[in-house]
Amino acid sequence: MSDTESISKVTDIINDSHIGMFTTINEQGALVSRPLAVQDVKDDGDMWFFTSANTSQVAHIKANPAVNVSFGQRTEWVSVAGTAEVVTDRQLIHDMWNQTVEAWFPDGPDTPEVVLLHVDSDSAEYWTSPGGTAATVLQWIKSKVTHSRMSVGESGTVEL
Repeated sequence: MSDTESISKVTDIINDSHIGMFTTINEQGALVSRPLAVQDVKDDGDMWFFTSANTSQVAHIKANPAVNVSFGQRTEWVSVAGTAEVVTDRQLIHDMWNQTVEAWFPDGPDTPEVVLLHVDSDSAEYWTSPGGTAATVLQWIKSKVTHSRMSVGESGTVEL
């Protein structure tokens, strides 16, 4: 698969999943994950999220911008490593605002604590299992019977 196709695969998985586990590094150096809804995914894998300025993820990013965001659903998964920044540009917040975000910030885009998180994606790894659960179970049975390593799909690494 070409890099362009791999990047497209990564962005497709992200767009189909919508909610990612956003992982930061806390003050003690431990990994901390929480679900965040991706608002936009660029063709190069960069992502945008809304959050509140007083959240732990904002504090963590200000201290250490290294992040990972993972997405998955029944047969596809992706893990994206990158560098995050907190963006307070009010015009950009207005431009990216949508009805879904309003559920968390009912006072709208001018809510003082609303900020954006921009993830400058460096690399991604993805896995797919075509055929879903049934195909996975059949491959598992085949591997047990033949005493061979299970193979259920495609995987790849891409630099973004």
